[in-house]
Amino acid sequence: MANSLISLLPIFHLLVLLGSSVNAYWPPSPGYWPSSKVGSLNFYKGFKNLWGPQHQRIDQNALTIWLDRTSGSGFKSVKPFRSGYFGASIKLQSGYTAGVITSLYLSNNEAHPGFHDEVDIEFLGTTFGKPYTLQTNVYIRGSGDGKIIGREMKFRLWFDPTSDFHHYAILWSPREIIFLVDDIPIRRYPKKSAATFPLRPMWLYGSIWDASSWATENGKYKADYKYQPFTAKYTNFKAIGCTAYSPARCHPLSASPYRSGGLTRKQYQAMRWVQTHNMVYNYCKDYKRDHSLTPECGR
Repeated sequence: MANSLISLLPIFHLLVLLGSSVNAYWPPSPGYWPSSKVGSLNFYKGFKNLWGPQHQRIDQNALTIWLDRTSGSGFKSVKPFRSGYFGASIKLQSGYTAGVITSLYLSNNEAHPGFHDEVDIEFLGTTFGKPYTLQTNVYIRGSGDGKIIGREMKFRLWFDPTSDFHHYAILWSPREIIFLVDDIPIRRYPKKSAATFPLRPMWLYGSIWDASSWATENGKYKADYKYQPFTAKYTNFKAIGCTAYSPARCHPLSASPYRSGGLTRKQYQAMRWVQTHNMVYNYCKDYKRDHSLTPECGR
């Protein structure tokens, strides 16, 4: 019996090492799951087609949109919001997708052309054998118009976003913006001044489009339409909060159990893990940029 146990020890040690290796590449639990507090929304009740209707299909409340050489496609929420939780479960296309952007974002570009606000989750297409990059961005009062002043943070995901649906969300309140992936906070953008924070109502959008000029390795690789159509699938839509028409007493949602907002200690730990292991670009750490244009980086 003793000899049998001894012979099993190397296998046990191997299993421990494998388990440690797996855990080393997966964020710790955030301990709170805000998506579970928000019900799903029927696409037709909450959204409408914005462009490319012939490149959009609904099947059992799962939306497929696609890009080919004739057009991409986009959709938009029916209501504008001044705060809320906005998310969707998304599955991306595998293979060659260079130059293609799949997105979920808040914007008021149609209400304020040339001087708009925007909060982005964008998946930057890629070449064979390379992972997608998830880009988060914030534009305030025209910083995305004309001379672009982006506030980008980019990540490589800790899973394959083409193999299954994963939930991506933006929590926007008057005090902060929190970006989440499968309920794990990956970025918190606090309000440090009115000049560096979007406060005007925005709509929720989703789209797929050709951004060959910059999307993949700064435009090195372009969309190649021999691989068309490029598709993206969305389901489990969530858009709830204070609309532009809600009374002033409407209380903004929180990404944590704290009614006042912010994150718990475990959520901060999970976010720090992601930013340590998976963040590949932080605009505040880019010393080639003029940070007088992004004063929040110095605070």
